[in-house]
Formats: sequence, C-alpha cells, structure tokens
Amino acid sequence: MIIKEFINKKKKGLEHTKYEIKEFIAKYVDGKVPDYQVAAWLMAVNFQGMTKNEIVGLTDVMVHSGETLDLSGTEGFKVDKHSTGGVGDKVSIILAPLAQSAGCQVPMISGRGLGHTGGTLDKLESIPGFNVNLTEQDFANYIKQYGLAMGGQTEKLVPADSKLYSLRDVTATVRSIPLITASILSKKIAEDIDGLVMDVKTGNGSFMPELSGSEELANTLKSVGEEFDLDIKAIITDMNQPLGKAVGNWLEVKECIEVLDGGGPEDLKEVTLDLTAWMVVLSGLEKNYTKAKEKLQEKLNNGEAKERFIQMIENQGGDSSYIKNPDKYKDPAHIRTVSSQEEGFVQSIDTYKVGMAGVELGAGRLELGNEIYPEVGIVFDKKIGDYVAATEHICEIHTRDQESFKRAREKILDAFEIGENKVDLPPRIYDTV
Repeated sequence: MIIKEFINKKKKGLEHTKYEIKEFIAKYVDGKVPDYQVAAWLMAVNFQGMTKNEIVGLTDVMVHSGETLDLSGTEGFKVDKHSTGGVGDKVSIILAPLAQSAGCQVPMISGRGLGHTGGTLDKLESIPGFNVNLTEQDFANYIKQYGLAMGGQTEKLVPADSKLYSLRDVTATVRSIPLITASILSKKIAEDIDGLVMDVKTGNGSFMPELSGSEELANTLKSVGEEFDLDIKAIITDMNQPLGKAVGNWLEVKECIEVLDGGGPEDLKEVTLDLTAWMVVLSGLEKNYTKAKEKLQEKLNNGEAKERFIQMIENQGGDSSYIKNPDKYKDPAHIRTVSSQEEGFVQSIDTYKVGMAGVELGAGRLELGNEIYPEVGIVFDKKIGDYVAATEHICEIHTRDQESFKRAREKILDAFEIGENKVDLPPRIYDTV
C-alpha cells in the first residue's frame, strides 16, 4: 500500500475498499504509518465523509485491532448503554444497576471526562476504593456471576480507537459522524454484547449541537450496528442545560443515590427510565415499553436497584458505607452560593460554559493526565423556565479555594440568560430511532 495514494483517494471523495482500510489501520497500530499521515486522512474523512460500507469496514478492523471480551458463558441477553456525553449526565450510574435488577445482563465499559463533558469512570472513582481498572477476566467473571460490572477500556481492547481518538482530539475531527460511529461501535462490539441503547445528546452542551446532526448520528449508529447483528435503539435526548441539578463527580453520585432511593430530579429520572426501559425491551424481558417503565419504577421504589448498586460497589472494592450514608463524605473547603444579578425568567443556559466552570473547579480535565478533585462541583437551584428574583441564588459552588470559585462563578453568570418572558422547557427526549 502506498499511504499517500490512500490519503489522496479519500481527499478526492472516492470510496476505500474494506481491504484498504484494514491494511491502513493495521499498519498504523503497528507503528508503520506516522501520525502526520493519519492526521491528513482523518481530515479528508472529516470533509468528504464515508459510505456505509467504509464505516462498517473501519469499525470491523478497529474491533479486531486488539483483544475482545468473551462473555459466551453468560446466560441471557447482554445489553449496554452508551451516551455521546454531556454535563451532569450521570445516567449510567443509575441505569446499570436498575437494568440488572430487572433481569438484564449489563457489561458496561465507560470512559473518562475530557473537556466540558464528564466521565462515568471519574464519577465512580469518587466512591472510596471503587476499582474501575478491571482485567478482562475479572470483568467477564463479574458479568457471569452477578450480571453487572462497570469498568474502563483496557490497553488490549480496541487499541486502534485509543490511537485514533488522540489524533482526532488534536486535529479538530472529533465531530466526524463516520469516525464517531466507528469509535463507539468498535468498543461496544468488542464487549461481546447482544444489544445497545444509545443516548445521543443534542444541544449546546453536546458535541453535536444541531438536532439534524444528532439525528444523522443516531441513524448511522443504528444502521452500522445492525450490520454486526447488534440490536440497537438510539434515543436523542436534550443537552441544552445540565441533566439533573448536580455537576461534579461525587455530587453526581450523591444525586444518583437520591434517584435510587425513589427521589431525585424529574428530568434525570425521566431520561434514565426511558433509556433503561429500552434495555429491558431489547432484552426481551418485556415486550411493552410502558410496562417496562412501570417495572423499573417498582425496582426504584422497593430498593432492589439500590441493592444491586451496593453489591456492585462491594464487588469492585468500593466502600458502600458512603452509599448508605452519603453525608459521611467530606465536603470541600468552601461552599459558596452564586446569586442572580437580574430579575426574570431563565431563558437559556450555555451548558458548555457550565461544563467549563466545572473544569475550573477541578471536576473535569482538559487533558487526560489532569488531576480530578471528586468533592468539587456545582448544584443548581434554577434551570430553564424558572423565575429568578434579583440577588436570588441560582446555584451553589463546592470548591477547594477562593480563586477557582471566582473563575467558575464568572462562567456560570455568563452562561445564564435572564429575560422578562417565561419560556417553554426544551423537550427532554426528542426522538427514538
């Protein structure tokens, strides 16, 4: 293969064969193609796109670029959920034990937060002792024995994705739908799952702000996933404001505990129940979506979902006393309120700026090596459509020092638009594909 000709072919908008893609990615993983040539190809894909056959080919070679999980000894339908990422999106932490309590087998491999979006692994690691760095064998054993495990991607699992994502991040090609699709599906297919529920975010806090782009991504994920015999349901949900009230790792876990106790914010409960209900339906445990939701609400009300969560925490080395008594957790040095500087109704929230306020506090990271402080974050009192009096609190900031509070406060005040007229809430769920 002449790499220059391969790049030029995509630059002209021509279609690669599956064999060409396989050879190119294999050479890259082996270190035989330099980053600068792969970066050029990524940019060509970003502008020219890929056909469905090309995306299937890229996904397939990425799946087989390393080892795959073997969950063949697990009885029942294995179903996972993936979110394209957002601010305050802690759904997985509730959804995984909730789905398992309803009978689903839930192998969930998650990621870390980067930029303005949070990561499930960082949230789970805020629980003292919890181990997300499971070996492939330990992960498989937990699924076979308990039907539930939550961990991170190992170096051996889809190494091509790790290498490509690092380049995508620095070459402004993260939003390419073909590359997103191959990245997400390759990791999920390598888990040896039977079904997948996709939470495709849309709005100013997602990396796909326009609804049309989110719809295209949802349809592409479903179409390509089905080529690998995956049962897929893609749900487009809102990210024009933080999901729930809490942003920050332990604060979000604490909010998840509220939902598992039968309470919690309505928007978080609605989205979680919707996504989990589709997992139950895909698994064949309930044919009717409405009945699946009712069954799940019972699992929250009777405490079974929380029991599964505590069991998972203990299985993976975590101290479940913090789940049973969340107030035991040590607060950060400073807890300060932010007050509105004007009167009216919340018209909109720039969720990206809210996410970056969390980064200022140390709840997120700009680079994967940045340190995370699990106790810091933001708890919102006001969201879109709410009335705010002058000097009334709009949120509470949990911070380690005064300087980070000042920077975060400035971003939050800038993120809130206050006006005279009450506006309608954006839909929580836009479409189901």
